[in-house]
Amino acid sequence: MLQDFWFNVEYGINHVLDINAYDHVLFLIVLTVPYLFKDWKRVFLLVSMFTLGHTLSLVLAAYKIVSVNASIVEFLIPVSIFIVALYNVFTAGKGAQKEKVGVLFLSTLFFGLIHGLGFAREFQMFLGDSDNKLILLLEFALGIELAQVIIVFVVLFLGYLVQTLFRFSKRDWVMVLSAIVIGLVIPMILNSDYLA
Repeated sequence: MLQDFWFNVEYGINHVLDINAYDHVLFLIVLTVPYLFKDWKRVFLLVSMFTLGHTLSLVLAAYKIVSVNASIVEFLIPVSIFIVALYNVFTAGKGAQKEKVGVLFLSTLFFGLIHGLGFAREFQMFLGDSDNKLILLLEFALGIELAQVIIVFVVLFLGYLVQTLFRFSKRDWVMVLSAIVIGLVIPMILNSDYLA
């Protein structure tokens, strides 16, 4: 029982940290880069909104309530990363991330839904004919959340180092990292099957 629990949690962790599917990591980077350690509650809430959206779409897919064209989802995932990175570039140093829970949280929930749909087919195969779909989903979601917390911590820590040791301004740090991510996702968008 405990072995199954850890297997499912680990599956969630590996889903996020998969080097061949680094879109998840890129999204977390652009979501986290505007923040500092003192903003950890807000960042945790944002990341949890993402997990909620991701899990919700997996629930809908697991119970065959929703089925979406894979090529559209594979196109929307890098587009969603691009939008958040672009938002960072245009709002860097302007304090836009301090706004009330609103646009950023709803868009993060929406992006979570899209990312979850991108993983739905593989997750359905993982579930198979299991009777405990909801338990599996929750254990998997816990793994996702743990992996996301690790990535967020790394991004916040790197931001702290760059801004304190190397005297980068927060604005420059956000601009540079977001620009790098934009450079990585543009080929993903252009090479998607949806545009082919």
